[in-house]
Amino acid sequence: MTKEDAIEELMYQSGAHENIESERWTNGFLGHLRPFHGKLCEDNYHLIIKALKVLAPEMEKDFVDKRIISSVMGICHLGRMWAIHPEGMLQSNNLITKQQISKIDLWLIDISYAAFCLLDGGPEEAFWNYNQKNNS
Repeated sequence: MTKEDAIEELMYQSGAHENIESERWTNGFLGHLRPFHGKLCEDNYHLIIKALKVLAPEMEKDFVDKRIISSVMGICHLGRMWAIHPEGMLQSNNLITKQQISKIDLWLIDISYAAFCLLDGGPEEAFWNYNQKNNS
């Protein structure tokens, strides 16, 4: 995966890509939450982490491509607002189970922590949690 491929992946996962007709957009991390059909797609979580691993050198720079930051922030913020927050659309409409809430919360913790570490200059720590859970 190239740098541009990784940025494109994050944009699809966050719903920020302009090609809204693409299945990658519809089935992306945020796309599959709205509308939510009762099943989480774990592959999206792994694709986001893979993209962040590719983009690690870019995120350690003094100036980071806005598309990267916007996509990661969108995934984390909107994911929390829609799925984790008790008054978010998934919980308030009884569309998501407690187990799914816990799972998506853990995914968002891993994603936001990896992004934080990369931006803060700690790439050796960024994926530790993810690697421990996924034996990578």
